[in-house]
This record gives sequence, C-alpha cells and structure tokens, in this order.
Amino acid sequence: PDDIEIGAGATAAKLAAAGKSVCFLICLDGRYGSETIPPEELIEIRKAEAVSSAKMLGVSDVRFLNLSDGGFYDDAELIKGIAQTVGDFKPDTVFAPDPCVTNECHADHLNVGNAARRIAYFARYGGIMCEYGAESAPVNALCCYMTAKPNKYVKTSGFLNRQLDAIFKCHQSQFSGDSGSTVKLYLKLRSALFGLHRLSGSAEGFRVLGTVHMHCL
Repeated sequence: PDDIEIGAGATAAKLAAAGKSVCFLICLDGRYGSETIPPEELIEIRKAEAVSSAKMLGVSDVRFLNLSDGGFYDDAELIKGIAQTVGDFKPDTVFAPDPCVTNECHADHLNVGNAARRIAYFARYGGIMCEYGAESAPVNALCCYMTAKPNKYVKTSGFLNRQLDAIFKCHQSQFSGDSGSTVKLYLKLRSALFGLHRLSGSAEGFRVLGTVHMHCL
C-alpha cells in the first residue's frame, strides 16, 4: 500500500481522468508498517487507506493479494496472483516497481517488480498463463516506476497535488504529522526534474519496455 501512489500516482490520476480503465493491485498487506499498531489491525487499516487513496485518484478497481509484508510468502503465490489479475483485467500496460535499481533494498519491491515483468512478457502466451490458472492478456508494455533510468516522461501538470493528497491525506498510518515531509519534498523535486524533459511544470518518469525490448533486444 502507497507504493503505487508514490511511484505513479499522478499518471494513474491522469489516465483515470482520460477515461482509461485503471486497476490497482496491492500485492502485500503492509502489516509491518507501524511500530505501534498490531499487524492484524494494521492490515485492515491499510486496505481502507488504499481504497480511499485510489478513489481520490479516480480509481475504483482496487484488488488485494493479501500476501504478508516483509517477503514472508512463496514467490510462486505472488507470480500466480499477478498472472490471474492480469488475465482478468487484461491491461495493455502494466506498471510496477523497477527491480533493476541497484540501491533498492526492499525485498517486496524487488519481488513484485520481478514477478510483474515476468508476467508482462508471458501474458500473451495462453499456454503459459494457463499454468498459472490465468487467461492470456494483450500486454504491450511494462512501465517501471521508482526507476533510476527513465526513458519516458508523462506530463502530469494539474495532477501532482492530487497525488500528494492521495498519499498524505489517505495513508495516515504511514504519514502522520510531519513524518512524510522528506517524501513530499522528494516527490516535488522529482516532478520538477522530470518536468524539464517535457518542458512542463511536472512529470513522472518510467523505464518503459515494449514487447520487443522485453525479449533480448
């Protein structure tokens, strides 16, 4: 919970505002995101926060795999869950954390990113998706957020404030008081820096791989 909003919240809001169908898949339950709230209680709090945040961005389709935060799950469960969601929703673009960032230390970000890129490529292969109990899907691109090497910049002028509100007003269990000030500053600086690439006030950057890039080339 909250990673989508931090990595691609403004772009998600822009897509939703343009009438695109957007689905948020929350893979891990975030149970260890607080030192004061018991894990089982926090799971439900973070679910509600995720739904509220998505709604603020214009997204009503929010799904949960309910796997444990902290890497306490079988990778096969994660891959299967992503495959089944992709097969059901049938997106033409999949967004996920970039698993190729050298300074990334969060096991869940790495695991989800690797599982997502695996399914983004295999989604078109009906036989492979069937092995996951999933249908095939016409995925044309993988867009990695939280990346160090963006090659595509999405102009998000008018959506940055909505992104910030979704994060800091809805995810209160993570960002209460001034605890999110560093993240907020980072997002504003990142938006301005990426905006220079689009000659606009703000933008989000992604490492985008098309179907050809995903396979050897």
